[in-house]
Amino acid sequence: MTTAIYTHPDCLRHQMGDWHPESPARLQAISDQLMRAQINDLLEHRQAPLVAMADLERNHSKNAIAIVRDNTPAAGADDYPIDGDTSLNAHSWQAAQRAAGAAVAATDAVIDGEFDNAFCSIRPPGHHARPSEPMGFCLFNNVAIAAKHALDARGLQRVAIVDFDVHHGNGTEEAFAADPRALMVSFFQHPFYPYTPPEPYTANRVNVALPAHSGGAAVREAVLAHWLPALHAFRPQMIFVSAGFDAHREDDIGGMGLVEADYAWITGQVMAVAKLYAGGRIVSCLEGGYNLSALGRSVVAHVKALAEL
Repeated sequence: MTTAIYTHPDCLRHQMGDWHPESPARLQAISDQLMRAQINDLLEHRQAPLVAMADLERNHSKNAIAIVRDNTPAAGADDYPIDGDTSLNAHSWQAAQRAAGAAVAATDAVIDGEFDNAFCSIRPPGHHARPSEPMGFCLFNNVAIAAKHALDARGLQRVAIVDFDVHHGNGTEEAFAADPRALMVSFFQHPFYPYTPPEPYTANRVNVALPAHSGGAAVREAVLAHWLPALHAFRPQMIFVSAGFDAHREDDIGGMGLVEADYAWITGQVMAVAKLYAGGRIVSCLEGGYNLSALGRSVVAHVKALAEL
């Protein structure tokens, strides 16, 4: 498999304070671990472009875009708070454009057959960003933007979104709640931020609420019992992954118990579905993961599975 890594130095310049867990050090930890694992040179490296405004507007209202663009402070000015968890510095607008641009560019490259799949090592993350507003560390919803680009600009008819972050991807769910062209499957710790209540599974929404302290066995059971039947019934033409690694047992921001082998196994299951129905096409975008060592190791496991290394 040919796997690409999309990132950009601008993604390191968005900062929300030295205390904040969603820090530039996350991307450096990923880069360090990819080199330590001796797989960095086996991947295709691409720099993320700026996202086109048309791609942003497919998923976000003009007001949601303006909240980020128009409130990004000048260099040297104080950060602008969006909510208790999320703020803008002088580089946030540029970083957010690069993060979304990476997801869209990776989508085009995979659809065009340049790569089999891609991982976007980007920040800010995206899956909490609602169509109407930023939220919870997230400015724009990178995966939702890319999935809508695949559907509306590239002509795909069915895409699946897999979300294995410890938090529920409420922004992604909202973006596709009424769209039968997209299936979202996820697990999330419940009760936990953003305090989404468990919901009945539907034809295009299979979001499995799990209690704190759930480990790999519970997650694998959820994937086998709930995700895979839905994915096989849906037959997606492309799969997008909201790749959050904060369900790792070493990550104190959550309370679940996954390890690297679980992320490799989940990725392998998704790969098998993609090979059956989507020509192997997967674009994965970084979401959470805040213990730097666990994050880097887990991304290595995920990327090795994508690249079949």
